[in-house]
Amino acid sequence: MASAPESILKDKNRPFNGKEYISSLQDDREIYIYGERVKDVTKHPAFRNSVQSIAKLYDALHQDSTKKILTTDTDTGSGGYTHRFFKYAKNSDDLFRQRDAMAEWAKISYGWMGRTPDYKASFTNTLGANPDFYGKFSENATHWYKRTQEAVPFVNHALVNPPIDRDKIADDVKDVYISIDKETDAGIYVSGAKVVATSSALTHYNFLGQNMAAEINDDSMAIMFMADMRTPGIKLICRPSYELQAAATGSPFDYPLSSRFDENDAIFIFDNAFIPWENVFVHRDIEMLKAFYPKSGFVNGYTFQSATRMSVKLDFIIGVLSKALNATGTESFRGVQVLLGEVIGWRNLFWSLTDAMAGAPDPWVDGAVLPSIKASTAYRIFSTEAYPQIKGIIEKIVASGLIYLPSSNKDFDNKDIDKYLEKYVRGSKGMGHKERIKIMKLLWDAIGTEFGGRHELYERNYAGNHELIRISALMNAKGSGSLSSMEALAEACMNDYDEKGWKNPSYHNGDDVSIVEKLEK
Repeated sequence: MASAPESILKDKNRPFNGKEYISSLQDDREIYIYGERVKDVTKHPAFRNSVQSIAKLYDALHQDSTKKILTTDTDTGSGGYTHRFFKYAKNSDDLFRQRDAMAEWAKISYGWMGRTPDYKASFTNTLGANPDFYGKFSENATHWYKRTQEAVPFVNHALVNPPIDRDKIADDVKDVYISIDKETDAGIYVSGAKVVATSSALTHYNFLGQNMAAEINDDSMAIMFMADMRTPGIKLICRPSYELQAAATGSPFDYPLSSRFDENDAIFIFDNAFIPWENVFVHRDIEMLKAFYPKSGFVNGYTFQSATRMSVKLDFIIGVLSKALNATGTESFRGVQVLLGEVIGWRNLFWSLTDAMAGAPDPWVDGAVLPSIKASTAYRIFSTEAYPQIKGIIEKIVASGLIYLPSSNKDFDNKDIDKYLEKYVRGSKGMGHKERIKIMKLLWDAIGTEFGGRHELYERNYAGNHELIRISALMNAKGSGSLSSMEALAEACMNDYDEKGWKNPSYHNGDDVSIVEKLEK
C-alpha cells in the first residue's frame, strides 16, 4: 500500500486544505456503483459535487474569515493548529468553542451533511485523554490521537451489522459479521461486512467496531480497528447516487441540496483485508467491547456533534419554511403561526441541549471533561421524534404548494408556458414566479425527494435502536444515581403521611370538614 493519505501534506503542522483533500482521494480504493468500479471518486458524477462540499470544509480551516472560529493550537508538540473538536476538552469554555466550530462547519452544508470529518473526532479526541482504556493498545490510541489531530484526515465509522438472521446471536451469523480470519506478527486479516457506511467512499480511514457486543461469545468477533480505505480487500457497494440523479434529470435550481450534499451510503465489505497491529484498538476482548459505548466517551461526543449539526439544519429548514409561507400568503394565519412556533420550539430545544452539554460537562480522566451525558441521552431520544413531526408540519401548512411546480428550470425558457407560470405560480405580495418556485423546490428537495426521504430515515435512526437508546437513558440514570435521587424525592413525599394522616402536625387532616366522616355517622 502507498504511504498514508496525509503524506500528501507539504506542511506537517496543519490540516488538509481542499485541494489536498481532493488529491488524497485519487487512489486505488474499490468503490462500486451501478455495476461498475469507480475510477476516480473526485471526478465521477455520482460523487464529485459531494467531494467539493467536503473540500470547502477543509478550505475553511485556513481562511481568515473562519479560521479563528474553527481552529486552535495542537497539543501534540507539532506547533501547528487543528479543528477544535479534534483536541479533547478540559472545561466548559473548550466545549462551547468546540460547539461553535462544529456549527460553523455545519453551516457550510446548511446542516445537511452529518458525517463530516468532525463527526468521528468525537471518538479520536477521546484517545488523547484516555488511551489507557485500550489496555495493551494504549500506544495505538495515543498515536491516532496525534495523527488525526495534526492532519484532520476524514475518518468515518461503520458499526451496524447487516440485518440478517437477527433472531440469532451474533456467533451464528459469523459468516456475515466481521471477524478474524488469520493473525500474523504484522497484524490481523478480517472478513465480513458492515452496512450504511455513510460517506465512506469519500473518507481516508474507517473505524470498525461492534454495536451488539453483549451478543458476542466468539472472541474472534471482539475487535475494533482503524482501516485505511485503500486496503486491498476493502470494497464499497454504493446505493444509488442522488447527486447523479439530480444532474441527470434536473439542475441545481431543481435539486439544490441533493446535487451537492449527498452522503452516499454503502455496503462495506472486508474480504480477507489486512489490518496492521498499530491500527488495532480491541483484540479478542469481549468485556472491553462491551465497555466501549458506556466508558469510552464516544457517545457523549458524537451526540454533541450531532445535536449541533441538527440545530443548524433546523435553523435552515425554519428559514426556508418561513419564506415558503410568505410566498403563499399564509404567514399571518393563526393556525400556521402556531405550527411554525412548534417547529421553532424544537429548534430551541436542540440548541439548548448543546448549551447543556457544554455548560454542565461530566468530569472525566486527568482533567478532561465530556459533554453532559444527561443532555446527550435526551438528544438521542428526542431527535428521533422531532424530525418526523417537523416534516409533517411542513406538509400540513405548505401543502400543495410543494407539489404544483414545473418540472425543470428549462420551463422558464419556453415562452409559451413561462407566461402561464408567471401568472399562476407567482408568489404573494409581489413575489415573482421564479422566486416562489425556487423556494418551493428547495423545500421539496429537503423533505420530498429521495434525498429528503433518506434524511427523514437518517434522523429517525441516527442514534441507533429505538429501544436501546431509551434503555441507555435508564441505565445511565441508574448508574449515575439520579434515578435513586428521583426515588428519594418520591419517598420524601410518601414519608409526609401514612394511613392515619399527616405526620407533620402543622398540616390539618381535615377530620373537621370531612364529608366521609359525616356519612359514616
